[in-house]
Amino acid sequence: MRTILAGIIALGAWGAGACQAAAADLRVVVTVKPIHSLVAAVMAGAGEPKLLIDGNRSPHTFVLKPSDTKALHTADVVLRVSDTLEPFMIKVLKSLPKTVRVVTLAEVPDLTLYAMRMGGTFEEHAHEKGGSHAGHSHGKSGHNHGKGQEEKGQDGHIWLDPANAKLMATHIAAVLATEAPEHADRFKTNAAALSVKLDALSAELERDLKPLAGKSYVVFHDAYQYLEQRYGLAPVGSVTISPDIASSAKRLTELRRKISGLKATCVFAEPQFEPKLVGTVVEGTNARKGTLDPEGATIPAGPDLYFTLMRALAANLKACLDPG
Repeated sequence: MRTILAGIIALGAWGAGACQAAAADLRVVVTVKPIHSLVAAVMAGAGEPKLLIDGNRSPHTFVLKPSDTKALHTADVVLRVSDTLEPFMIKVLKSLPKTVRVVTLAEVPDLTLYAMRMGGTFEEHAHEKGGSHAGHSHGKSGHNHGKGQEEKGQDGHIWLDPANAKLMATHIAAVLATEAPEHADRFKTNAAALSVKLDALSAELERDLKPLAGKSYVVFHDAYQYLEQRYGLAPVGSVTISPDIASSAKRLTELRRKISGLKATCVFAEPQFEPKLVGTVVEGTNARKGTLDPEGATIPAGPDLYFTLMRALAANLKACLDPG
């Protein structure tokens, strides 16, 4: 009897080990932390995705190391956002073997998408309701473009709208299920659980951000439209037109005048970029300084990062715009 029981236990252990090995065989590489967080949540219990851009590095200025190139070339699935968010991927995609499945998440059907606002100050684009820029939405599937052909200048920070995160999680689960069908049910279940958590998060953010509607502020670069549009926030401009292009003295002087004229309450820095710029911009104005981290640069990677990131954005906005 003991021999039979030992055999059953051994068989079960072998089965669990085989299942784990099969999951480990699915090599998934994700470019940026917020998307990696969603993928990690969908894959929980069936493997772990590799994060390409870790720490406080920015996808706008990221340069691949040889080990990064190797990881991409040996992956089964590579998940990225778009050409505009991860420009370093444009050249890489041309060299990847056909065995690598590349998923461009900006092409997920029914996403809400926005074009980048041009010129650095974009108050002229603001509409009456909470500074909304809804007229710039490219949203819904009919406006998604072909692979690698999304509209030039599209804002790639698509994860900052939890509704987009839900759509991406469901799509990610479907993609992974085709690559590892033995885990299809797990992926689907994980994505469904993640969607429930995202709904709860969105309700929490709506409650916390509602008091900030109409309070004008300036961001470091135009990365927050998806958060702003969803929750009715009122930005009036950005310190830089692009985070990889230095702002001129003329640009900073112009922005300082705008801040005073528009009565901007706060100017927000980002942890990946030079904070002295923000100090220069607010000099001689009544604006306070704050920090926003749209990509989770200072947050440890993992399935909880997305929720920590979104709550931190709300908390940091409130701390500067409505310190009480």
